[in-house]
Amino acid sequence: MHWGLATVRTVDQVSIRAPVDRIFDVATDVERWPAILSHYRWVRFLDRCDGGGTVEMAAWRPFGPIRYPTWWVSEMTVDPLAREIRYRHVRGMTRGMDVVWRFRPQAEAWARRDVVLKDTALQRSASPSPRFRVGTANADPRNDGVLVTIVHEWGGPAWPLVGPLAATLVIGPVFIQGIASRTLAGIKREVERPSKAG
Repeated sequence: MHWGLATVRTVDQVSIRAPVDRIFDVATDVERWPAILSHYRWVRFLDRCDGGGTVEMAAWRPFGPIRYPTWWVSEMTVDPLAREIRYRHVRGMTRGMDVVWRFRPQAEAWARRDVVLKDTALQRSASPSPRFRVGTANADPRNDGVLVTIVHEWGGPAWPLVGPLAATLVIGPVFIQGIASRTLAGIKREVERPSKAG
């Protein structure tokens, strides 16, 4: 998590043990979220187009026994080839916020990391450590599953004087991360649930 006065940036991640296509399908089927994510009050498309549309979302942010209602409208863009879902908040308190969901098989995510580490090792030594060699990803237990990441970036509300403070101390860590972390946990529960044999 990074909190600056100019931009609020939150990063939430979870590793899910399920096929990436299944996870992506559940994440893009936003109208079904209230049935599988108890903190969502409703989700509905106001306008649909190929690859997304305008979607209205409403959720609860629980504080012990009290639930605080939140609401926003976003332009949603789905890119199956890049395995990304993007949202641009256009209405609500978080208007102007950009959100990107990324889905990376763990082996792919670690291979990308290994390339960077290998390049660094090459600068120090003519023979990089086998630990950083691309192609040995399956030997690493961290490679099992899919790493799902949600990144939120926002300039904060247009409130004179208190806007940046409210965004960095309350809206970002309490509301944005509070809802995003519950969403990831709920999607993980849904896709990792054993299927009912029939």
